[in-house]
Amino acid sequence: MTDDNGFSWNQPRPLDPSLRARDFEIFADYHTHTVYSHGKGTIEDNLLAAREKGLSEVAITDHGPSALGIGIREVKTLEVIKARTTHYNRLFADIRVLAGVEANVITTDGRLDLPKEALKDLDLRVAGLHWQIIPASAADGFDLVLNNLVLAKLSRRMRRRARRVNTKAIVEAINRYDLDIISHPGLKMDVDTHELARAAARRGTALEISAGHPYMTVDFIRIGLKEGVKFSIDSDAHRPANVGRLESGVRLAERAGVTAADLINARPVRARQAAAARRAEARVALAEELAPPPPPSPAPGRSTAPKRDNYRKIPRVRRT
Repeated sequence: MTDDNGFSWNQPRPLDPSLRARDFEIFADYHTHTVYSHGKGTIEDNLLAAREKGLSEVAITDHGPSALGIGIREVKTLEVIKARTTHYNRLFADIRVLAGVEANVITTDGRLDLPKEALKDLDLRVAGLHWQIIPASAADGFDLVLNNLVLAKLSRRMRRRARRVNTKAIVEAINRYDLDIISHPGLKMDVDTHELARAAARRGTALEISAGHPYMTVDFIRIGLKEGVKFSIDSDAHRPANVGRLESGVRLAERAGVTAADLINARPVRARQAAAARRAEARVALAEELAPPPPPSPAPGRSTAPKRDNYRKIPRVRRT
């Protein structure tokens, strides 16, 4: 299927070399933002950017409504995003777009800014700590916003308090909700890596290796591996040009000894051919679905042979 410009909607792209390590290759970017929060592109823009990178999946994970000035306007926006992703999944056979969210922790006991019913209907649930939020109470605002933003930078005692409270908040969120990924753990809000990784491993929640924020260390990842947690290498892209730009995360994971088995969005390199075969089968199935119906059968007793032209045969002229 092609558009008016001859663009093929179902012709797969080769995987970008930057997404391939020695033992694994990334097939999805599970953390991207759009104009529904504070991203610069549409769902279609992010989808096409991921497709150009050769990815098989991309998730739309705009901020929850309590992100100060940068979140979705209301919970119902998630229904709109879900409907749009369903539409694009019917058009594209070689890439899947997931409807998700990056929810915000808004209390020190781990409550998120979205009800469980709204999260349940999504394909992917991401949550994280952010200080630029509308907290649930003044006390939550003191610990999650003021302390991390100001006080922890002035006092060692407040730094210890911030680390303790931050860790408790994100661990409680993991225990309260069915979360797929914790976004950029430790970014600007310090946490106890051991405790976080143990909780995430116990609940089957992945920790993000963010290619969009170059703060994570090899030691952080190795602690997570020792605790048995899974990881997801994502872009946290806020503009389409950054969707699928995961090279820094791939190289960091490779240095830490991460394998395909440790990542929820990677496969062994040798599995590439099998994945290509599945995409080819999907293209064939879509082509059959979009093919025009066969012409109707002729009426009984009527000849299907083409009519002969009614012309007079011209005699050959013999040369002498």
